Amino acid sequence: MRREIIASSLLAILLLSPCGSVQQSAAAQQTPPVLQGALNALTGGTAVADVTLAGTARRIAGSDNETGTATLKALATGESRMDLSFASGPRSEVRASSSAAADAAGSWSAADGVWHPIANHNLFADSSWFFPALTIGRLASSASYVLSYVGQETRNGQAVVHVTASQQFTGIPAAQAPLFQHLSQMDIFLDAATLLPAALLFNTHPDNDAGLDIPIEIRFSDYRAVNGVHTPFHVQKYLNNGLVLDLHINTVNLNTGLSAAAFSVP
Repeated sequence: MRREIIASSLLAILLLSPCGSVQQSAAAQQTPPVLQGALNALTGGTAVADVTLAGTARRIAGSDNETGTATLKALATGESRMDLSFASGPRSEVRASSSAAADAAGSWSAADGVWHPIANHNLFADSSWFFPALTIGRLASSASYVLSYVGQETRNGQAVVHVTASQQFTGIPAAQAPLFQHLSQMDIFLDAATLLPAALLFNTHPDNDAGLDIPIEIRFSDYRAVNGVHTPFHVQKYLNNGLVLDLHINTVNLNTGLSAAAFSVP
C-alpha cells in the first residue's frame, strides 16, 4: 500500500510538472511534494535529531588504496563529523553549521593530525551528505532553498526523478547572489519507484578559486530500515568521476542525544 501511495503521488507530480522554461516558478512549486514524498519514504514520519553511523571505509587517492574504519555523526541542525582510521593514520572532517554562509565553519585533518580550515565557499552544500534523511529533511522544511523539478531520467542504469536545490541568501550584494546560489546548488536523484535518494551531486572548489567546479557525486544503495528510518548501508563518494571513498555501514544509532559540542571546529 505504501509503495502504491508513493507511486500515485509521483504520478500526480509528474503530470503537473512544467514542460518549458516559462513555467519555472511552477516547477519550484511542484518540487516540495516530491521531496516530502522522499522524506516520507525515508523516515515514515519519524523525527531524526541525530545519527551515528559506524562501519568500514575504503580510501582511494592516487596510488593509495587502503581500508579502515569509519564513524560518521550528524545533527538535524546541520553539524556533522567524519572520523576515518587507516593504517596510514587517522583522517577527520568536522562541520559546525551549514544553515547559512555566515555561520558555516569546518576543518579537516589528514594523517599528520594537523587541522586545516575548510574554505568558506566549500561549506555551502549540505553537511550530512552521508545520511540522506537529514539532507532531505532540511530541504523539505527550509524556506531558504529554491527547489526545482527537472524531470525523469536514467542515472547509473536506474530510473530516477531529478530535483535541484540552491539557497537564497540575504544580506549580500545582488551581484554576488548568483555565485552564492551556484556554490550551494545540489542535484538530488530519487529512485522513481520508491523515492529513496539514489544520488546527490554538488561541487567542491580549490581553496583559492570558488569559480572552479570539481564535481562530487554521492551514491546511496542497500537501504535498510532502522527504527523506522530507511538508511543506505552502502555510500560511495566520487570526486571528479573517480571513486575516492567507499563506506559500508555496520551499525546505525538514531536520536542518542548527541550534543553540538561534539562538533566543535578545531
